Amino acid sequence: MGDTPAADKAVPSGQVLTDRLLRSWLRCRRRAWLDRHGDPSTRLYSAHRTLQLDDQQRSFVALLPEKPARGLAALEQGAAAAVGVRLRGAGPAGWWLEAHPPLLQRVSGQSRWGSFAYWPVLARQGRRLTREHRLPLALAGRLLEPLQGAAVPEALAVAGAGRRLEKERLPLNSSLQRQLDEALRKLAQDLLRPNPPALAADRRKCTLCSWRGVCNAEAAAEGHLSEVSGIGAKRREMLQELGFARLADLAAADPQQLALQLERFGEQHGAIAAPLVAQARAQRDGRVEHLGSGPALPELGSAPGVLLYDIESDPDARDDFLHGFVRLPRSDSGGWDLAAATYHPVLVLQEHGETRCWERLQAFLSRYPDWPLLHYGETESLALVRMAQRQGLAEGELATIRARMVDVHDRLRRHWRLPLNSYGLKTVAAWRGFRWRQQGVDGARALLWWRQWRGSGRHDRGHVQALHWIFIYNHDDSLATWAVAQWLLGQDSSGSRKPAGTSS
Repeated sequence: MGDTPAADKAVPSGQVLTDRLLRSWLRCRRRAWLDRHGDPSTRLYSAHRTLQLDDQQRSFVALLPEKPARGLAALEQGAAAAVGVRLRGAGPAGWWLEAHPPLLQRVSGQSRWGSFAYWPVLARQGRRLTREHRLPLALAGRLLEPLQGAAVPEALAVAGAGRRLEKERLPLNSSLQRQLDEALRKLAQDLLRPNPPALAADRRKCTLCSWRGVCNAEAAAEGHLSEVSGIGAKRREMLQELGFARLADLAAADPQQLALQLERFGEQHGAIAAPLVAQARAQRDGRVEHLGSGPALPELGSAPGVLLYDIESDPDARDDFLHGFVRLPRSDSGGWDLAAATYHPVLVLQEHGETRCWERLQAFLSRYPDWPLLHYGETESLALVRMAQRQGLAEGELATIRARMVDVHDRLRRHWRLPLNSYGLKTVAAWRGFRWRQQGVDGARALLWWRQWRGSGRHDRGHVQALHWIFIYNHDDSLATWAVAQWLLGQDSSGSRKPAGTSS
């Protein structure tokens, strides 16, 4: 098997099961079908895959003393590690199997090439091994065995880099091989379907997928339950078990009756019935509904200005690398002077240490002591308070910081129900007409730019343009936060308290 003449006989592409298709199928059955049969022109770029490859490269650099060799010839010569090896072999029911392991590393053993053997290695993202890691490693091990003429009892997963490099051995035992057989059988069945499998139950993962545009359009057209804000995979399963298949079904439900039905899954579930029905009705009818009494943003009534605050982070490295602020003052007439707004990025370099970063943040915030800090979601509040705690601030000073933080997302959810399938910043700000200057950019793309600019150290920075793009994205996120806050202020100042069912 492997890159041998026998393995290179012509095989129709439709009869090949690859490790890439397997990974897609393990994440989402529909994604694998689209990978094989979908229209490539409808795919959207996602930085997630590029970030995965970047993590992989960094992990392999930390694992290996030298650059790996390439191809089958490297294995025959006993190289310490090799990349670019294609493994092939017969699969179930006439299918052909193909794997492109990210890395093959030499280990002790006896193979047809000499007194050494190889095992497959992959770089793991996340904190633990999942089926998305285990089964592709099992496939690579299965196809590697006949190629090297030696058993592959284990594989290796690595994560992190430098001193943080984690290594985890994975036994390629019979139980895992049976799981692989079952997965390959089901994958083959799905690929033969004339139409794609149903939309995923948990569509939160769709944000990372290049087919998200196709699936989002279908979900909206069919009124998929996941389109109702507040419904994830678990709630969708409960509602489907009760006979609610679509958004329209939920919108037509009696909230009190639904509450009683949901309590069969646990008393706590009954409380979500009324909000879910109301949200479904708002989306069905395109209605904006007022929920709270009193203004949503009372802190801004007499404030001399506001600081719009947004953080960019590398979550795997636990690195908040950019604290961005937009300084928005009041005009002489008492309104908000957006033309006078200025952007202030505070870049955090780990080699400078957190204390230096905190001193810079503290100096900036102290210039505007009476200005609230507006942010969208809890990330900024948690990050700033935790940094202050690590820097030893007294409880009174911490209380002052907390009092300045205003979560626009939280205020929006408490005071208004919107006809939207998400209350995320991108969705709500776009609904209000806000447009980002860079199309299709998200936090993952900003993180990729950050890694590209950061390079391998302080004397090896990437192109400064990457940093400029990050600043534009961060600046726009802050302005998007203001677009939502401005709408809330407009509702507050109108005295409106619009009755339920009134459109915006």
